[in-house]
Formats: sequence, structure tokens, C-alpha cells
Amino acid sequence: MKNLTVAKFGGTSVADFEAMSRCADLVQSDSNIRVVVVSAQSGVTNKLVRLTQLDVTQEERDQILADIRATEYKIIEQLGRPEWVTLALDNLLNELKATANSENLVGSMRLKDQIQSYGEQMSSLLFAEIMRQRGVHAVNFDIRQVLKTDSNYGKAEPDIEQTRLQAEKLISPELEGTVFITQGFIGSDENGYTTTLGRGGSDYSAALIAESLSAETLQIWTDVTGIYTTDPRLTQAARPIPEISFDEAAEMATFGAKILHPATLIPAIRKGIGVFVGSSRAPKDGGTWILNQVDNKPAYRAIALRKEQILVTVKSPNMLLASGFLAKVFAILAKNKISVDLITTSEISIALTLDNPSNATLGGLSKSVIAELEEFCEVTVEEDLSLVAVIGNHLQASSGVGGKLLSALENFSLRMICQGASPHNFCFLTKTAEAPKIVEHLHEQLFDSI
Repeated sequence: MKNLTVAKFGGTSVADFEAMSRCADLVQSDSNIRVVVVSAQSGVTNKLVRLTQLDVTQEERDQILADIRATEYKIIEQLGRPEWVTLALDNLLNELKATANSENLVGSMRLKDQIQSYGEQMSSLLFAEIMRQRGVHAVNFDIRQVLKTDSNYGKAEPDIEQTRLQAEKLISPELEGTVFITQGFIGSDENGYTTTLGRGGSDYSAALIAESLSAETLQIWTDVTGIYTTDPRLTQAARPIPEISFDEAAEMATFGAKILHPATLIPAIRKGIGVFVGSSRAPKDGGTWILNQVDNKPAYRAIALRKEQILVTVKSPNMLLASGFLAKVFAILAKNKISVDLITTSEISIALTLDNPSNATLGGLSKSVIAELEEFCEVTVEEDLSLVAVIGNHLQASSGVGGKLLSALENFSLRMICQGASPHNFCFLTKTAEAPKIVEHLHEQLFDSI
């Protein structure tokens, strides 16, 4: 289908019947939207995650299940409780309850993924009914038939080719006459078991679906009007950005901008799919287009903030004039699946940052990893840090850019500075308590005079 648009609605956009109705208005107003990807209702996924945790009591579990049921039933009541949809919802709620009470749940990543999938399944069921009651030929489509992944439960990797083949077989032939309402965040492995793409993976899965269908546009509808020069909660001077390049947006997502999941743009870049980010609450207020090519490429585009950073410094006199020290350090980190962000080196030490790994227990590193490193070097771990990234274009080549940035930061204490590895960012660490003030000051210096 030519001019195909895939629209994705986040949790706040489908939070209740009124919010879903606004999204339905958007879908109906654009005949090119033939695939709609929905998240779970706002807050539901957090409740589902809580069900999988070791310390949840039976009383709390029962209350969570009752709360989720109330959220879903509030919507279905406003739909008039259509019989077959109510039956389908009850089946999902009963499956959820049975899985949540399984003795094997806490120790099974597969069952945890199954638990977390129910939010999206219920959301798409209800949204499809809203569309049908408006006279739209809409189907509630199980995306697990199409989005195929490996079996790395909790953070599954998609099988791009298999997903494309399934999409061409099951979705493409029906696009002209049908609006597919489907789920974000979930897929299935070769055994048919439910997998998830990790928290925030709804945007990513929507992009994968858009790629598999060779869509022209991917719309990401949230509760904010596009992408801003910085988080509007940090400064009232933050301004919306009408259009931004893939490179700039990818840097922003990677360095903490919450508007997009970092992986979202990868499928869009591969296929050259234009991405639009807007607010489902105020669609007429416009938004941000993310494109391969943009006309305006300013030196400074935005400022991103990422909290909960960890700085690890490894030091050894043996590093001086020695080969293999770096390889040894990174081999240990790689073996333990610890991802490193920024790196700086001196004659006898390496400083590197970690983005608050969820599987770590001590300053971003397990005791066993620290012990392994300490066999040949000193290890220092610092927490309570935030990463500030100035995103722009040709920062390493533009005359005066580095001097202006450093001058703007002269009254602040910085823990680490990185610039040069990418032409699109200038990054530094600072104490978390100072970070908001620094972002506000930098924004004033770099943007308010423009």
C-alpha cells in the first residue's frame, strides 16, 4: 500500500475511554493510517511488573489484579459491555490471574514476559472495539504472529527477515480494507512463547512493524507536543523543534531524552521512514518530524539529561607503557554483559560510565566483577551522578563551539568531559543535584540568545 502510515499510541494516550476516543479521532481523520500500535494503559505495566517480583504478598497481588480489572472494566462499561469483547477481556484477566499465581513465576523470565504482555493485549482489544463502534473495519491483530524474536526473555532481539515475511503474508494483503489494531512491546520466539522487547519497547516494535511493511511514515503519539530543545520541566524556555535529523534524534534518545526509545530510529533509518512525534491531546499543535535530511542544521540542537549514572575508575601503574590492559578490563565487562557509555583515559587509569544497570548490585557492578577487576587494578566507584549531553552538528569542527561551552560551564563542577568521538555531542558528568541548574543555564547561554 502506498503512503502507508503506522501510528503508535503510548500509555497516556490510551489511558482511559476519553483518551482512546481522541486517538480514534486521529486514526479516522487519516485514511493512510492502516496499522495502529498501542501500549498498555498508563500505569498498568508497572503493576504487571510488580506481580512478578519476589516480595509481593498474596494480599498485594490480589489488590493489583483487582486494580487492573477495574481499569479495563471502566473502559468496557463505557463501550456498553459488548458481549464477545467482555468475554475476551474476562479470558485475558483470568489468564493473567492464573499466571500471576503460578509457583514458577518468580524464577521464570518466560512467564514474566507473558505477564507483562497482558496490558497491551487488553488495550488493543478495547481500542479495536472503539474503532468498530465508529463504523471502521478494524481487527484486533495479535502481533506475536508477525514480530518474531529470539528467546532472550525480557529484552528479546527481533528477527528482521522473519518479521518481514510474516508481515507480508498476514498484514499486507488486507491493508486496503482493514485497520489493524495491534500491540507494542511484545513478540514471540520460535516456540511460540511470548517475548518482550524491554521497557520502552513499544516505540521500537512500532518501528519494526513500519519497516516490515515498507511504510512511508511512523507516527509516535504521546502526551507532549514533539521534541523540545530540552526537557520543559527543567526550564520554561524549552522550545519545540519542528524537524530534526535521524542522527540528532538518535543522540537525544541515547543520552536520555524520554520522548523516544533509543532503538526506535534504527528500523526507520534502515528504510528511510519519516517519523512524526506529536501529542494525542493536542494534535493540531503540531510536533516534530525526524527525517533523513533536514534543511536547518544548527551547531546546537538540544540538551539531554540522563540521571542515575555511575562512574567507574580503574587504575594500575602496570598500565603505563603496557599493552593489553584495556582489553583485559573490557573483556571482564563484556563477559558480564555490562555496557559502557563514555570513556576517558590517562597514563595509568581509565574512567568509564555505566547507565545504572538493572542487573547490578553494587555501584553498577556486582561484587564478583569488582573482585575480578581488583585482581590487577584499583577500582573506584562513584554514584549520584548525571550525564548532560549537548546535541548538535559538527561540534568538533565548528569554530568556537568548545570554548563557548566550557565558558558557559566555568562556574560548575564537572566530573568528566567527552567530546570528539561523535560530531553530534558534547557530554559531561556532574553531581545529580546540580544537573537541572546546569541544563537551565546552558539552555539560556546556547539557545535563548538565538
